[in-house]
Amino acid sequence: YDGYNAYPDVHNLYEVNQNAPLGPAPAEKELIELLLYMQDIQPTLAGRVNVAMGAVLRCWHEYREAGVAVPGLEELTPLAEHSDFSQVLIDREAGTVAFADPEMSLDLGAIAKGYATERVARWLLESEMPSFIISAGGNVRCGRKPRDGRARWGVGIQNPADAQVLGAGSLMDVAYLTETSVVTSGDYQRYYTVDGVDYHHIIDPDTLYPGRYMRQVTVVTEDSGYADALSTALFLMPYETGRAYVDALPDVEAYWVLTDGTVQFTDGMGPTLQSQGASAKD
Repeated sequence: YDGYNAYPDVHNLYEVNQNAPLGPAPAEKELIELLLYMQDIQPTLAGRVNVAMGAVLRCWHEYREAGVAVPGLEELTPLAEHSDFSQVLIDREAGTVAFADPEMSLDLGAIAKGYATERVARWLLESEMPSFIISAGGNVRCGRKPRDGRARWGVGIQNPADAQVLGAGSLMDVAYLTETSVVTSGDYQRYYTVDGVDYHHIIDPDTLYPGRYMRQVTVVTEDSGYADALSTALFLMPYETGRAYVDALPDVEAYWVLTDGTVQFTDGMGPTLQSQGASAKD
């Protein structure tokens, strides 16, 4: 799923982005499965997540790596014109991917980590070690309950106001859960500063600039890949819009930290939170 590095004998995302504009390019089975998964769920994400925005996101990545300037709309807008996911032609049987629009590229940053985490979790659940917790940097997947007498795993929700200074030790709350995923999208992990303004990595497909609706959003649902995509989508919605969106989804809960530090959470999230009386034991 790496779009920035090549590996020997691996037909990964980087290789596909290089070769698919020229015609059908070989792609690993796991990559094709993820792209087909995105074909299914991307239309349900309210237009907030688009893995075909690779050209725009690569532009931001290059500016963030340099760390001295911000791209202008005159540079971003032409790139955004080449972000129609329907132009990605996937042939599962042949094991190839082609781009009907040769100017496009793919970026799986909104889904790949959660999707990979879920693959590992499903393997563990069918193994002799179904009791586990995976922490994959903003993506946490809980297996069956701990085997030390606790009924639930405790998953911390980081305080974004302190994250840049105090690190992971400062928490907003703790959620106690089993057999589910806890995925957070926030503005405080991958960012750079220009003229006193922080520019993070979660780009609004409408403005082509970092989303400014909130500091972070945490999603709780079983599938870590789905939770990863949902957390990005919700981060790029006003709270009221996102709350209505989540309330209409089955088996999905969310926790928001707005730009002013205000906390909101869904009705089903409350009973899992330490601040609301939840604990690791029954």
